[in-house]
Amino acid sequence: MKQKIIEQNDIEIRDLKARGITAETCKRYKYGVSHTGNNTVQVAQYLTDDGVVQFQKLRTKDKKFYVLGKATDIFFGQHLFNHGKKLVITEGEIDCLTVSQMGGNKWPVVSLPFGCGSAKKVFTKNLEWLEGFEEVIVMFDMDTQGRKAVEDVQGMLTPHKMKIADLPEKDANACLLAGKGDAIINAIFSAKEYRPDGIINAADIEDAFFEDDIESKCYDYPWCKGLNNMTHGIRKGELVMLTAGTGIGKSTAAREIAYKLKVQDGLKIGLVFLEENPKKTVRELLSIHVSKPLSLMWAKIDKKELRKAYEELFSDKNFVLYDHFGSIESGNLLSRIRYLAVAEQCDFIIFDHISIAVSGMDEGGDERKTIDKLMTQLRSLVEETGVGMIVISHLKKTMNKENSFEEGGIISLDDLRGSGTLKQLPDEVLALERNQQATDEEERNMIKIRVLKNRFAGTTGLAGYLYWNKDKHRLMGDEEACQF
Repeated sequence: MKQKIIEQNDIEIRDLKARGITAETCKRYKYGVSHTGNNTVQVAQYLTDDGVVQFQKLRTKDKKFYVLGKATDIFFGQHLFNHGKKLVITEGEIDCLTVSQMGGNKWPVVSLPFGCGSAKKVFTKNLEWLEGFEEVIVMFDMDTQGRKAVEDVQGMLTPHKMKIADLPEKDANACLLAGKGDAIINAIFSAKEYRPDGIINAADIEDAFFEDDIESKCYDYPWCKGLNNMTHGIRKGELVMLTAGTGIGKSTAAREIAYKLKVQDGLKIGLVFLEENPKKTVRELLSIHVSKPLSLMWAKIDKKELRKAYEELFSDKNFVLYDHFGSIESGNLLSRIRYLAVAEQCDFIIFDHISIAVSGMDEGGDERKTIDKLMTQLRSLVEETGVGMIVISHLKKTMNKENSFEEGGIISLDDLRGSGTLKQLPDEVLALERNQQATDEEERNMIKIRVLKNRFAGTTGLAGYLYWNKDKHRLMGDEEACQF
């Protein structure tokens, strides 16, 4: 390929039929076709302000590109315009020709010289020229590289000047060839002012604000009024932390919540119980349903009647379980939880528990760092999907026997084991307190519910009492014992 610029007499200006571009459009931009030996190439010409060809970019049939002359950081078509109301910038020359043609070749339209990778450099070189336009509309390709190029040039122009055009196809020429030329014009006039991800204007979310908000719907906990009066129940889009000492009844309480949300509220519940297999989880849920300790009377139970109860509880497929056998690695676990939220469209997910999940994550043995990462991922998942999540956490060990959590010690937020994110990221933290070693059986079976954090309503403190009914295999709320 020769290096010196092709003479104008050797460049043919004609229709680009395969691209839907007319000779008139090509003539305006001096975009043509040249025959060099046995090769036919398209020639995009980059001119100085006084009309001298600075360099030429050649495109072969197999989409290879060559530069003749001295390449500089100027836009294709820049020599045609000095200032104006709207300037459209595309990623490539063909898209530039397409947009210009759709506007009757009257509007300022230019393109990057070397694709999206050159965006930042070319914008930087020509900032003064770009500022001569009231609006700069970026119409890069609708792919990952194009979106990154938008990020590369964000913030470079005067605030409110740059806007982003979105297309229904990959690029402008693809729209034209798909019979969607009008979409190009619509994209220009409906282009939105650029804002980085996460930055919104309150005026833009009016309709969304007045729609039914998933966070405004409260579902009662299955026990005494005190807890519900204090917390106003549980909501989708929130993360609740449930904690207690070893053997106090965290998993049992979590299953009672899951059962109530499914049976009484008609919601779909995802169950990630890492300390038990799905059969155990199903048996415990079924025990709640029939109010019998199935694990203790399995040999005696009427299986025919039990099958009816099973179908009654599970036939609507609103309990979805994660069979975690051999698979609690970080990526696998998080992907399964996401699947429950997105694909299965669960309303709430019960995750039992943080400590065993951390044991399957490899963060160089740093438990605090691992918990931080996992809690941040769970918090993000809740915000992204709107699912409600109840996460179970263990407590720190205490050497003070008088305040042992297994003997009824009062729990505070600082007793959560592992990381500050356990108390910082949840919307609500509930603690269960029980004295397993009390001489009185009634006291051994009594659980205090304490609200440690309550972002929704603010009130904290002792919320009420639960009692374990061993005959019914249920946690029962004692309304008379609630002090609210």
